[in-house]
Amino acid sequence: MNEQLNRVNTLADNQNISPWRQSASSALIVLTAISLLNYLDRYIVASLVNELTQPSPNGLGLSGAQVGWLSSGFVIVYLLTSPLFGSLADRRSRPRLIATGVTIWAIATAAGGLAGTFAMLFAARSIVGIGEAAYGTAAPAMLADAFPKSRRGRVFAIFYAAVPLGAALGYVLGGLIEQHYGWRSAFFIAGLPGLALAVLVWMLKDPPRGANDPNIEDTDTTIRLDDGLLGTLKTYCRLFMNRAFTLPVLGYAAYTFAIGALAFWMPDFLEKSRGLSVKEATVEFGASFAVTGLLGTLLGGWLADRLLKRTEQAYLWVCGVSMFIAVPFLFLALVAASPEVYLTAMVFGEILVFLPTGPVNSAVINAVAPQDRAKAMAACILAIHLLGDVPSPPLVGFVSDLASLEKALLMVPLAALVCSVIWLGSALIGGRDRGSSADESRRNPDKNGASTGGVPR
Repeated sequence: MNEQLNRVNTLADNQNISPWRQSASSALIVLTAISLLNYLDRYIVASLVNELTQPSPNGLGLSGAQVGWLSSGFVIVYLLTSPLFGSLADRRSRPRLIATGVTIWAIATAAGGLAGTFAMLFAARSIVGIGEAAYGTAAPAMLADAFPKSRRGRVFAIFYAAVPLGAALGYVLGGLIEQHYGWRSAFFIAGLPGLALAVLVWMLKDPPRGANDPNIEDTDTTIRLDDGLLGTLKTYCRLFMNRAFTLPVLGYAAYTFAIGALAFWMPDFLEKSRGLSVKEATVEFGASFAVTGLLGTLLGGWLADRLLKRTEQAYLWVCGVSMFIAVPFLFLALVAASPEVYLTAMVFGEILVFLPTGPVNSAVINAVAPQDRAKAMAACILAIHLLGDVPSPPLVGFVSDLASLEKALLMVPLAALVCSVIWLGSALIGGRDRGSSADESRRNPDKNGASTGGVPR
């Protein structure tokens, strides 16, 4: 009787909600716009480095180390708070959690334009990490529940296509705004639009968890709200004991290692080792990175969804094969002396490197039960950055000091090979191994409580 009343009330509530608020497409558009602004915000600081190092009143007189800490402070806070927000996003309303995070991040970004000292700017940029942790963990989980598994490769390809576009816009707009209105205005313009997006995402309806996953019950009314810290820790332990989750994440970490080193050091490599001008090595490389990133990301999502009709491991196969093919192109881009050879290799290598962007996130999301997806994204974020793009730029720099930048950057194709082997191995194992959290919940409902209202019988 109570279940019937709940269904009637839910139906009545849905009828009172405008169609655009319930639309999966609306969620994708709004969340992708937030992702675009997110990466614009991340990279706008890089475009303002020269101005921030200028003495007052034109800049803040920051040292190179202080500029570096602006990024490090953000990353540290982002990583430390992601597990907390991952847990909250699996228990609470995701649109409202995202809206709260985006509001914090927007205000903190704009506050950077008011900073008068390094400490003030460092605090503002670090607080941005809190806002992005709320968004970064909840948004992929929300999209996974809004779309069926057969479309998630394309959906995440669109969502993550905002990464190269946002990064390119951050470089370009940051420089243009600074030239015409000053560096403080760049922070205002990057941050304040986030408030409008926060209002839009607040109005979206949170899709039922597991609604688009066959044979998995809607867990919106069965999420264990009293798990507490111990229950959350158990969930994270269970995630990393799940090979269907852990292996793709390990491959993703190696992938992020390669991408992080490539994005950070390639402009310097092109300028110093290949004789390109500063403009060619930065602006033109950034534009190339954006175009190839967009093309590769969209193509990878479309291809993986097409192949999903043939094999359940399509996402991992696309990831593994594309990175395996990318290895010789990346190698040629770093060792070839002829511009025709290394530029061509770089373009094809970048396209292939971006192919896994949508599929790998789909593989990670699909490997866990719906009620654990935000926590899974939090664990993934923590792992891929701690093992990936946090250590790779300084490690490449350290090796370049001992040998040369050309030799140090050879770690990029090596990391690409490592991630391809891990993903291909995971695809082979996945054909036999049905050890995902979702499958485990269905086979052992008494153990996990996922099919029994979250409470052991």
